[in-house]
Amino acid sequence: MNAVAAAISRREGRFPSAAPVQAHGNARGVPVTLRGLAKSFGPKQVLKAVDLHIPAGQFVAVVGKSGCGKSTLLRLIVGLEQATAGRVLIDAEEGRPSGARIMFQEPRLLPWARVRGNVEVGLDRSLATSERRLKAQDALAEVGLDDRGDEWPAVLSGGQKQRVALARALAGHPRLLALDEPLGALDALTRIGMQRLIESVWQQQGFTAVLVTHDVAEAIALADRILVIDEGRIAADLPIDAPRPRHRGDPALAALEGRILDRLFNDQGSGI
Repeated sequence: MNAVAAAISRREGRFPSAAPVQAHGNARGVPVTLRGLAKSFGPKQVLKAVDLHIPAGQFVAVVGKSGCGKSTLLRLIVGLEQATAGRVLIDAEEGRPSGARIMFQEPRLLPWARVRGNVEVGLDRSLATSERRLKAQDALAEVGLDDRGDEWPAVLSGGQKQRVALARALAGHPRLLALDEPLGALDALTRIGMQRLIESVWQQQGFTAVLVTHDVAEAIALADRILVIDEGRIAADLPIDAPRPRHRGDPALAALEGRILDRLFNDQGSGI
């Protein structure tokens, strides 16, 4: 029995909660720690006393129904929202992390700037123009677009625009990369290609990655660990021990996906 199947079957099919997962040996990312984190918008409490530790270099996926607090959690981690209560510690320090980048569902490219110029937006303005250009070109090469730097965003396909957005996020070599449903608008084949690209770059650079997604199969394909958010709390914390690259259609991974989906749809017999 492989590690994923064992995780499914142990404890009469229940997933382990908050199981320890080690940092990666090539990690250059930062550890993330949440202590009693809560967030309210007016009378509505979106997150409730969340405690979480993400080791440096780990790839974590967050899944849950719409409105459960997934994106709010991500925005709190990268400092785009302020917590109502609790603390966010990035590399043991509070405050907006300087080495963090976020990638959204929409590429959010500047139509009046060429592709390379859009990537340069992600770089420190204090860098010399020649250095900014070189770093942007290197980032485009990482996502397979090194020959498109002088083109306008309007001529690119949806998948290519998202690769430019990824290059922009990667250009400054972030230590923490937050991904908020970045592949949700892509067709199935382009999405799989982008998943493989994100995994490859993460393995090369070793940053800490936090992905919010509605796609449970995507979470299983990419993550070291999956967090299931339900009603503002972490309802399940599941390590994924399957070797990489992961093969779609693997019976153990398919069984895991089914159990997570059962939990998301409140099937009490799911055993999560």
